[in-house]
Amino acid sequence: MDYRYYLANASLTLRVVEHLHSTYQLPVRFMTVIHQIDGWIVRVKLDRMLEPHQHADFQAFMNELGIPCDPNIRVQMALWGLETGQSPVDVMQRYQVAVVSHGRPDREDIEEFRNQFVRGLGYCPETLA
Repeated sequence: MDYRYYLANASLTLRVVEHLHSTYQLPVRFMTVIHQIDGWIVRVKLDRMLEPHQHADFQAFMNELGIPCDPNIRVQMALWGLETGQSPVDVMQRYQVAVVSHGRPDREDIEEFRNQFVRGLGYCPETLA
């Protein structure tokens, strides 16, 4: 199973991470987080198909936070590259995307990215709130 969503800000992205950590029945293979100027793309890849009620519950949760998305070809290629084992640094250079996190859902990666970005800008854009 593969879920791809567009989220408006970092807080919503962090809620997804918290949900994945608190929901033990979801067989998460990996989670990828990409930051874009206008928001965040989150991909959650599962090891297996979910039961229909689990799928409906997770989809409802994700729909409350964001909207399903079909990213542009550059982001799709970046997601594919990460899934096939390319390093995040190589993917960022090749496809010019900001890979914030890939692998185990990790709150620290997202918070550190947000802190460094805000420190560099000197203010907090809406997408990093």
